[in-house]
Amino acid sequence: MAKFVYEYPKEIIEDFRQIYNDYGRIVGAMTRAGAEVVYKNVQNNVPASIKNSEMMQCLRLTKTYKTPTDNALNTKVAFYGYFTNHNGVKTPAPLVANVYEYGRSNAPFPKQPFFRKAFNTKQIEKAILEAQKRESGGLLDE
Repeated sequence: MAKFVYEYPKEIIEDFRQIYNDYGRIVGAMTRAGAEVVYKNVQNNVPASIKNSEMMQCLRLTKTYKTPTDNALNTKVAFYGYFTNHNGVKTPAPLVANVYEYGRSNAPFPKQPFFRKAFNTKQIEKAILEAQKRESGGLLDE
């Protein structure tokens, strides 16, 4: 019976080792790049009544973090905290964003989705692939 043995070149093995060691940094930069695209799109898509209010200060891009349950790397774009509305009342920004996004059933306030429209898949994929190439030093090119 014939036997075949192949040994990978040391450069390829070293490239794999480098990718393995830099995995967290590379993937973190990739999620950050995708989240930045969504953040900019949300800023451009918000209705004029939100754009001209204090609520825009509540729109945030979080740091890249590792989830404890599955060790995935994430970066969030969301509304956090409270803002003072035009009546001088402190109002939760996530609640107002949710009302704009989905509308209300008990009042004549139609939905005005702006957050879902911010997720342009082609833009996000392009930004993620650019970050992948940049952070891996060309090792993970297509």
